[in-house]
Amino acid sequence: MNAFNLPQLPYAYDALEPFIDKETMTIHHQRHHQAYVDNLNAALKASDETSTDLDSILQRISEYSPAVRNNGGGHYNHSLFWEILSPQPKLNPEGKLAEAINSGFGSIENLKAEMKKAGLGQFGSGWVWLFVKFSGSLAITSTPNQDNPMMDVQSANRGFPILGIDVWEHAYYLAYQNKRADYLDSFWSVLDWSAVERNMKKPFQKSDKSY
Repeated sequence: MNAFNLPQLPYAYDALEPFIDKETMTIHHQRHHQAYVDNLNAALKASDETSTDLDSILQRISEYSPAVRNNGGGHYNHSLFWEILSPQPKLNPEGKLAEAINSGFGSIENLKAEMKKAGLGQFGSGWVWLFVKFSGSLAITSTPNQDNPMMDVQSANRGFPILGIDVWEHAYYLAYQNKRADYLDSFWSVLDWSAVERNMKKPFQKSDKSY
């Protein structure tokens, strides 16, 4: 039995149109994410790893092979990505998340502008993150490839991701071609802030108390 499996989407492949098209969603989920899952299972088997706690693995990713890092990150990042998207999204944050955004960035508009700046500034493939720092405050960062702020290979900007935007070309190129800025603008139309609020409330257990 495989340690990890491809999660089902909570909506149809065409449900996010016109902001994210059906063909992109289908290829992104069935091919790209499936490949990360398959390659992660193979890499863990080769390393004799028996843990199925992906959070713990990512927090100690420096102990693992590049294959586990790349594919474990790919599986985690995409699983989070699907969960925060919705065809009927809550379009504005509320409660403690809204308060934290206003405290850290001044406004939701400033947050979106900073996320877009980080997304456009990420050279090549990668992700843009809103995450909770271990101190409890919110921060924005970008990471290359399939890295994320949870990984112990990050020298700074470490914490628990609650919102991630995939800026690999496979996430947007069929509909947006080289117009990453347009894709980043459209993303907010399908982001479900209620899912981000739930992520912020999840308990986060750090595997290394020296963090």
